[in-house]
Amino acid sequence: MKKFTYKDSGVDIKKGERAVSDVKAMIKSTFTPNVIGSIGGFGGLFEVPKGYEKPVLVSSTDGVGTKLSVAVKAGKHDTVGEDLVNHCINDIAVLGAKPLYFLDYFGTASLDEHIFYDVITGFVRGCKNNGVALVGGETAEMPGIYHDKDYDLCGTIVGIIEKDQIITGDKIQNGDKLVGIASNGLHTNGYSLARNVLFQEYDIDQHIDSIDKALSEELLRVHKCYLSLIQDTLKNYEVHGIVHITGGGIIGNTKRVVPEGYEISINWKSWDIQPIFELIQKTGSVPDEDMRSAFNLGIGLILIVPDKQAKELLEHICEKNEKAWIIGEIK
Repeated sequence: MKKFTYKDSGVDIKKGERAVSDVKAMIKSTFTPNVIGSIGGFGGLFEVPKGYEKPVLVSSTDGVGTKLSVAVKAGKHDTVGEDLVNHCINDIAVLGAKPLYFLDYFGTASLDEHIFYDVITGFVRGCKNNGVALVGGETAEMPGIYHDKDYDLCGTIVGIIEKDQIITGDKIQNGDKLVGIASNGLHTNGYSLARNVLFQEYDIDQHIDSIDKALSEELLRVHKCYLSLIQDTLKNYEVHGIVHITGGGIIGNTKRVVPEGYEISINWKSWDIQPIFELIQKTGSVPDEDMRSAFNLGIGLILIVPDKQAKELLEHICEKNEKAWIIGEIK
């Protein structure tokens, strides 16, 4: 009778151990003074920072979605980890929180050590850029669940904020203005629609004149992190609400922070729509409704502020070499 090993079943433990060993030094470079212990334990240890009177921990979990299919198709894997870190940071930064540490999940059919290394490179870069410690994660080989070169990523961010400083949206009132901050392309949303439209017409590495670059380069642009801009704004302006534009688009996400009884009025012609969105809509004859619900359409973040502060805030943001517009108001 043939003897079956774990490796015969598609799981190579030694290769997994070797892959993790190869990235340990890189991961450790993200450690902050609050990290306790070393890499490889059953749990990551992080000492709560001092100086908070009523600290509240804030957490969020997300994935990269089908943008991973673009990375696999293009053979470029060093950006999607950074995408995930930035996305998760934005999700808690809009509450006013400071991110502390991050954990990741990497699942695949058969571990490719080179792909794994590139993905972790992106995680580390995103963490180091924002002073976040990468304290742990999970690497799983699951043949039968994942197939071929496909893999999946998930991440969890944990941050902290004083209880009385949480931005909940409860102060939003009639006449507040919506200041929209430019996105960096699709970020990590709408890729199922984008891929379905674009890959029927174009090759992944094809140069497209209207976007002035290869399609792969445009679609793999890193999800922009707004942490420093948010923290700077909170120090200098009265902010009633902050919105990270992810799946659901501008209206869908803004509804998450606006109290009942108020309407969101958007001037859809008040900002510059990036060429990639025009390309998708034109190529696939995509209705406006679908474009607005699937994509950020060039707006990655919205700051909801009193009318009297909107213009000053807009000028302040533009002085920091960010593109921003007053795109609507609360009624």
